[in-house]
Amino acid sequence: METVGKTVNIRLLDGTVQEVPEGSVVSDVLVNVLSKKKAKEVLLVRINDGSGGPVLKDLSSRLEKDCELDFVTASDPEALDVLRHTTAHVMAQAVKELFPDVKVAIGPAIENGFYYDFDYKKGFTPEDLAAIELKMHGIIHARQAIVRKSMPIEDARAYMEQHEEVYKLQILNELASQGEKTVSFYGQGGFWDLCRGPHLPDTGCIPAFKLTHTAGAYWRGDEKQPMLQRIYGTSFFSAKELKAYLDRLEEAKRRDHRRLGRELELFAIDDAIGPGLILWQPKGALMRKTIEDFWRSEHLRRGYELLYTPHIARRDLWKTSGHLDFYSESMYAPMDIDEVQYQLKPMNCPFHIAIYNIRKRSYRELPLRWCELGTVYRYERTGTLHGLMRVRGFTQDDAHIFCTKEQLSKEIGEILAMTLYVLRVFGFHRYDVYLSTRPEKYVGTDENWERATNALKEALETQGLPYSIDPGEGVFYGPKIDIKIKDCLDRSWQCSTIQVDFNLPERFNVRYVGEDGQEHAPIMIHRALMGSLERFFGVLIEHYAGAFPMWLAPVQAVVLTVTDRCDAWASHVASELQKAGFRVSLDLRNEKLGKKVREAQLSKIPFMLVVGDSEVQGHTVTPRTRKGDSLESMSVDGIIDLFNKEIQAAFDSAVQ
Repeated sequence: METVGKTVNIRLLDGTVQEVPEGSVVSDVLVNVLSKKKAKEVLLVRINDGSGGPVLKDLSSRLEKDCELDFVTASDPEALDVLRHTTAHVMAQAVKELFPDVKVAIGPAIENGFYYDFDYKKGFTPEDLAAIELKMHGIIHARQAIVRKSMPIEDARAYMEQHEEVYKLQILNELASQGEKTVSFYGQGGFWDLCRGPHLPDTGCIPAFKLTHTAGAYWRGDEKQPMLQRIYGTSFFSAKELKAYLDRLEEAKRRDHRRLGRELELFAIDDAIGPGLILWQPKGALMRKTIEDFWRSEHLRRGYELLYTPHIARRDLWKTSGHLDFYSESMYAPMDIDEVQYQLKPMNCPFHIAIYNIRKRSYRELPLRWCELGTVYRYERTGTLHGLMRVRGFTQDDAHIFCTKEQLSKEIGEILAMTLYVLRVFGFHRYDVYLSTRPEKYVGTDENWERATNALKEALETQGLPYSIDPGEGVFYGPKIDIKIKDCLDRSWQCSTIQVDFNLPERFNVRYVGEDGQEHAPIMIHRALMGSLERFFGVLIEHYAGAFPMWLAPVQAVVLTVTDRCDAWASHVASELQKAGFRVSLDLRNEKLGKKVREAQLSKIPFMLVVGDSEVQGHTVTPRTRKGDSLESMSVDGIIDLFNKEIQAAFDSAVQ
């Protein structure tokens, strides 16, 4: 390439260096350094000019300094976010062309897609979404160039005032107050949007998209601000990927715990009681008891002791714990009792510490492992509540371990082993694991932080768990491990956490008498396996689509009669199975067998035990599975053996 005037050197990833005129546009450069085919695949570029690491830029960017260049194609994970951000802009353009009076707010890329908020009093209908999609296809087909321009902030404010874009004007006013002098706009086809970018070169780079649904959203998430209309969508670099994602969405709808919870009569939420407060129906309550019984027995087997603590405490307790300083917005208002203020508990920790401090403790007692299924109450905005996943009252499977520094590593290892066992019993075998390290502001000594962090690392490595480090993302009182379980749709759910705490023992003057006769502060470990029973139950419903494994199912089997001549034997079978400890129902209705079987399948009962004349004569039953498989007839003892093996399989699969 010929050079005129000043030049800059660009280094490519293959190590070659190219000299280009200063101010060259990236899109012009790439056609000279790549083959024609490869140049067409490039959507963005990473520029590293030594001033702070690689930065993702548009192809319209100019090269002003010596730098390293990395050309970004559709296969790059970051390109997908830019695709979705660009699609959001195209959607906003389509909305403005169809509904000129609509005011635009913000439109970011998010996990699995994008959204854009609009001020539109009427609200968007399904027909509106179809029209917006059609308009978007036209914009994409036109391959409109996407152009970036910088503008003095005062000019930008004048532009938004002229177009009465009140939400963009708010953003600009805030930027001006922060000292910003210029801002960037992106535009295509006459539509201009305030945006930092980057974006794809033109609208034709969007190969596959879909608008999925609408929802209300307060401006900036503030209930005191106007309610806006949010349109959600997604886009991919291939129609195949889009179809696979939409299929997963449909499957997620089929598994929605709110719908299944209602249909299977597991739980309910009643406005007369209050939003975010769960009513456990008999079948759901029976499942909860099964979960709790397993949880308690497993903890007792591993050397834990059970605690029960109140739901409220004096307000001063939460001052001492620091919750009123750092957590008050999530706590409910105080109540006056005998002229003393009390508050509902958002955490169980201070109560467990109070039990510890009832008397002096010796090093010989440590470690103390205390656990509680403690119900706590936290304020969540109405708009954030979501079935069982986000509630206002929930039960934590909480535990706190008080140990010495020397015991810390062993305790962490045992907690992690227990956590994985419990998750596997419930059918979760895939995880994303994160180790969060010391933040800038922290309490405790550097030595304790290092010891705790190393103990967490050692436990993860002993279990053979791959993990990612979140540097500086530990809480101020100690490092932590977070485990996100993966469900059958490959979605991640934050459930388990192990946190080391140097703060509360100091705030509450927690001490033990050491072997040297002196007082020492124990290390406190906060630990939850399932997180909250409500949320975990919601995840279970969606993971299994309501077809729970045998050991968890609220009704494990139903005995179905063919005629009323079979009632006596069927009742005997049900009674014997119930005596053996199984959750069995009896269907003696004068209905056709096919209807009974179908209703049992819809109720997702694991086994149907059919009793007809031949079964009565042979003192047997014929089992069918909810999947439709018929097994050979067998005795009641045979059924008991079959059920026990089915239940034991869940626990055997958890042992590794």
